Amino acid sequence: MLSQICQRLMVQDLPGTTNCRGPFDVIRKVVKAEGFRGLYRGFGLTAVYQSPASALWWGSYGAAQHILWRSLGYKDDMENKPKNVEMVIVQATAGMVAGACSSVITTPIDTVKTRLQVMDNYGSGRPSVLKTATTLFKEDGWWGFYRGFGPRFLNMSLYGTTMIVTYELIKRLSVQSS
Repeated sequence: MLSQICQRLMVQDLPGTTNCRGPFDVIRKVVKAEGFRGLYRGFGLTAVYQSPASALWWGSYGAAQHILWRSLGYKDDMENKPKNVEMVIVQATAGMVAGACSSVITTPIDTVKTRLQVMDNYGSGRPSVLKTATTLFKEDGWWGFYRGFGPRFLNMSLYGTTMIVTYELIKRLSVQSS
């Protein structure tokens, strides 16, 4: 529901969207036009793509980290331990690579989900994923599915890098204190 409100406020004044004076106005207008269910438009699609996006991120992160350690001459046994700075650099780089891989694959789904959430289709019946994707393809072709790729890539990469470096640091500190 919060995503729906946020998305609508971000795109107001664009063709096909309703102008709102704030979050409560969004709620009022959506509920009036679509019922309470309208506040959750796109939720199912979000749930469908979050798990694969996370799996892609973690899989890409593990593979990138493995390749980076190998390229630096470290073997699986890790007899000679890398310095903390080196660990952070490898983990941050692997996090960026993971964000890139995940965003390339999941951006089309996110674009359809966002459009489904924010576009006003009141006159053409209840919006659906298929209708939204078809309209997007007709308007912009395949490239339309990658609208917003740059910010999504930065978001996934920076969030992922920050999260993984913090996670790995806490993990190392907890092992050292045991």
